[in-house]
Amino acid sequence: MKVTLKILLAVAVLLLAYMCYRSIMTPKEFDAEKERRETLIKQRLIDIRKAQIEYKNIHKVHAANFDELSKFLKEEKLPFLIKEGVLTDEQLEKGMTEKEAVKKGLIKRDTIWVTAVDTLFGKGYNVDDLRNVPGLAIQFSMDTATLTSSSGYTVKVFQCGVLYDDYLGDLNKQLVYNLKDRAQKMNKYQGLRVGSVEEINNNAGNWED
Repeated sequence: MKVTLKILLAVAVLLLAYMCYRSIMTPKEFDAEKERRETLIKQRLIDIRKAQIEYKNIHKVHAANFDELSKFLKEEKLPFLIKEGVLTDEQLEKGMTEKEAVKKGLIKRDTIWVTAVDTLFGKGYNVDDLRNVPGLAIQFSMDTATLTSSSGYTVKVFQCGVLYDDYLGDLNKQLVYNLKDRAQKMNKYQGLRVGSVEEINNNAGNWED
């Protein structure tokens, strides 16, 4: 009987130790995986923002969806400046401008037209993957709107993001709930996003606030 009690006590001690260990490690593991995923997501959102800003520069509105944005990147062309040579320290000290140096043939500057994706991101960039949340089988949501500023001007805005439930949903449910609850209490977006269709924020990422 004593042996049985000792075994049960030992099991209980081991179980308690394991539970204490998990209570410490689970949040750490969650935070590490959250940070890994969010690093990739933020970079993708920054790329989307960059493409949307250039789209608006050309079309005066944002792309309404990823099909429009992808078509723009693949098919439309933007100017790309090729530079050969730079002004020397001596030329700069003499007050020579780049325009003067080009005119004299000392340096070369030439503008060519290349596809938007090559201009913005360089050759080999996978446009078709832009809509996908990195490493997960889900896509970003995107929306556009027209807001009125405090001074009465209308401003075209867009929003692109992904919710905690979508990119962290396979992790610890309680910790995901805590993130959502905190965001809700602070009246914040429950995930990561750039831009906003509710306020004019200069296309900022909500992690950049």
